[in-house]
Amino acid sequence: MKYKIGALVILLTLLCFFNYVSAKNKDLPLLSKVIYLDAGHGGADSGAFYKNVKESDLNLKITKKVMDLLKNEGAIVYLTRYGDYDLSVGNAWNRKRSDLSRRANIINRSECDLYLSIHLNAEDSGTLHGAEVYYDTINPENKKIAEIFQEEFKENLNTTRDYKENSTKYLQRRVSRPGVLLEVGFLSNSSERALLRDDTYQNKIADVIRRAVNIYFSN
Repeated sequence: MKYKIGALVILLTLLCFFNYVSAKNKDLPLLSKVIYLDAGHGGADSGAFYKNVKESDLNLKITKKVMDLLKNEGAIVYLTRYGDYDLSVGNAWNRKRSDLSRRANIINRSECDLYLSIHLNAEDSGTLHGAEVYYDTINPENKKIAEIFQEEFKENLNTTRDYKENSTKYLQRRVSRPGVLLEVGFLSNSSERALLRDDTYQNKIADVIRRAVNIYFSN
């Protein structure tokens, strides 16, 4: 009888443990996933600049919102930059190349499960709009990631644009970890620029990115 009671106690303890783990995984679907977020540009490199609005500032605001959402779901999240600066070394002759090279090295050394480089688009006509995803073929996962994110952008951010392969981007060519470049809107489009400056719309973008991250890892 004593052994039966002992066995029953062990069984109940195990059941409670597995229920706890199951509940924990449900509440924290990204538990232990390591994600690197790259807020494009920074410092002397503002990126696109329209009507006193710097792309680098909006990139960082959106990226930090994404970071908070992913952390709330259990992910370990790092940023390549946390403020308005670039990562170039000293008075590098090619400051931009130095900056991007260091970002790529940091992401690669992290051995992260996913990286996302967050930018805003721009072009001369001012008519184009909508979020889109670029991927490099350096990692076989990248195309699948691009498909998932573009589908979420289409469903939630009113865009008809498609994801694109682009192997000419210096950062993406250098990063061997799985990930993509997210152009979350056109700063050159006046209507979209107003949206991108709006805190509520930034929160929406961040949540769409969070959803796409969850879909990728659930698959």
